[in-house]
Amino acid sequence: MIFDLGYGLSAAAYSLLVLMLLTVRNAGLARHLLLFATLSTVVWSLIHVSYVQVELGQENLLKFDAARQWVWMLFIAACLRNQFSSFTTFISRPITLAIMLLPSAALIFAALELLPATWQFSLLTVNALQSLVLLEVVYRQADKEKWAFKPLVLFLGAINLFDFVTYANATMVNQLSWNFFAARGYIFVALMPFLVLAIRRIKHWGIDIFVSREVVLHSTLLLVAGVYLMIMATLGYVVKYLGGSWSLPLQMALGLVSLALLLSLFMSHQFRNTIKVFITKHFYANQYDYRVEWVKLTKRLSKGEQDLPHVYETALDAYLQGVGYAQGCLYKINSNRRDASLVARVDGDVEVDHQALQEKLSYIIEFCKESAWVVDFDELKTKPDLYESLPKRELFMRGFSYQLAVPIFQHDALWGIVFMKALEPDKRSLNWELRDYLSALTDQIANYIFHAESSQALAENAQFAAFNRMSAFVVHDLKNVLAQINLILSNAQQHKDNPEFIADTFETLEYTKERMDKMLKQLTNKKVEAKQGLKFTDITLELEKVIKQKCAGLKPIPELEVDESVSEAIGLKIDAEKFSNVMYHLISNAQQATNESGSVKVLVGMENEFALIRIIDDGEGMTEEFVNHRLFKPFDTTKGNAGMGIGAYDAKQFVQECGGSIQVNSEVGSGSEFIVRLPVEAKE
Repeated sequence: MIFDLGYGLSAAAYSLLVLMLLTVRNAGLARHLLLFATLSTVVWSLIHVSYVQVELGQENLLKFDAARQWVWMLFIAACLRNQFSSFTTFISRPITLAIMLLPSAALIFAALELLPATWQFSLLTVNALQSLVLLEVVYRQADKEKWAFKPLVLFLGAINLFDFVTYANATMVNQLSWNFFAARGYIFVALMPFLVLAIRRIKHWGIDIFVSREVVLHSTLLLVAGVYLMIMATLGYVVKYLGGSWSLPLQMALGLVSLALLLSLFMSHQFRNTIKVFITKHFYANQYDYRVEWVKLTKRLSKGEQDLPHVYETALDAYLQGVGYAQGCLYKINSNRRDASLVARVDGDVEVDHQALQEKLSYIIEFCKESAWVVDFDELKTKPDLYESLPKRELFMRGFSYQLAVPIFQHDALWGIVFMKALEPDKRSLNWELRDYLSALTDQIANYIFHAESSQALAENAQFAAFNRMSAFVVHDLKNVLAQINLILSNAQQHKDNPEFIADTFETLEYTKERMDKMLKQLTNKKVEAKQGLKFTDITLELEKVIKQKCAGLKPIPELEVDESVSEAIGLKIDAEKFSNVMYHLISNAQQATNESGSVKVLVGMENEFALIRIIDDGEGMTEEFVNHRLFKPFDTTKGNAGMGIGAYDAKQFVQECGGSIQVNSEVGSGSEFIVRLPVEAKE
């Protein structure tokens, strides 16, 4: 029974391989020889099954083994060339004739029974030894393809080594051992995966058989289960061998525990995923050619854009093209680390409600900080257990605008998140390879972004250095003005009664005043102030002072409206004077951009844990290009010599240092809206 089962399994397994080889379209010597060798193994295995009713005497066994060795020796001889040629050219080679001489002699002597059994045992032993020597030559000449040929060498090497031991033992005792023959069927079945793996790896054979990943996964799980049950059966046998009245209950308990452990093993998603990833990584070709993708990514990131908005857009475009997705956006985490600002989006992303996305963004930020995972919202719907640490995950399970969320880290701190989605035909499942690819993609794109931000910071520092140099010229001018005033004072006592001197003095003073006014206007809000201590500040009171004391001289006069949700016990712990200067700049800009008959409103309210200050005007407005690329760029001004263009930049820097954010909504001809969010805290 054991004898028949082993050879029956061998016949079934190699029959399946024959069917797979028949599906290969590429015709060639490799396919024909391998098909011939595999088919001969099927016939050889069937002959050993007792139900076939073939007489298995010692003479017949020697004939069948000699035929099997001859076929596989022919295949090994063909492997000694890098490329297969025609059969006629191959068989007529002197090296092929020399290799096939000994197997042919063994087959002829066995078929005609011309030699005693002992000599035939010796011939088959030498045949197996010759195969082992040739396999060593094949592996050595494979050179760079050793990795591909290794499974083939292991398959044929193990079979021929067993043949060598079998017939060497028969030569010594002058008799075949049936124990060796009973084991051969199981050995051929166990070694067959090496042959399949070799067929997959050796590309120049032109044989491309397909094995479903799911089939391999389940086959592997069955193999693991078989090994596991074998171990448990061995333990049971040991218990039974030791005997005693306790053996049967212990066997039953051991069997029940093993069954429970096996069921839990197969029900474990993590175990199944680990096996599946291992199989896919080591037995299947990669979906991405990393060398090609690296070249493409390098070209995408070599556009040379210097301003950050274009850098963010290029980074987002590199993500989308790298994965093959059509829509997406890039959010950068604000300095408070609790929310993020939209810094880039593609044109096809207009239908996404980013205001609704902002409400869920904090949960995604919290999850990415803890896990650093790429989030697949489709996977979340089917496998919610993988995202147990995602807050409010039921909100995302009901539907989300994007499929993937890819976190970007800078020095172990979350810098931003890329959201992506694809049209249905282009959608990809988030398997291990896509995760690895996104990880490599993120490393390169993140370096590109961080390098651009560092370059921008260096450029801004250089501009501030230039501003400091300009201040030296201003000081020089002030010294000249002071020298003129000193000259007037030094001559005043002597010429104070001279009408011409008085006239010249007034003319000089008027000129001096004009020069000082000009310098003061240029330096307004540009001077470096000493950092004052932070203190609790009532923002409503500070805004009232700014409007009454600084903005009342220019029309339209701003209107202040405070929402009922603003409590007197809520305020900001900031530099009050700096806050007033920033608010004055924003409100004053709104006044200057609005006709006297227009309106400027300052609205104060609350949004979650943030104070919300909205400055709305119905003035001339700004273009989207200006808002994205020039508004907050230092030293870029539309006021000519009247300003240096650091007011808006200074306001944004101040708000971000406080842990807040500033947002601008504007349309040409319809006015502008500045939205300032600042974190609030209760007054102690």
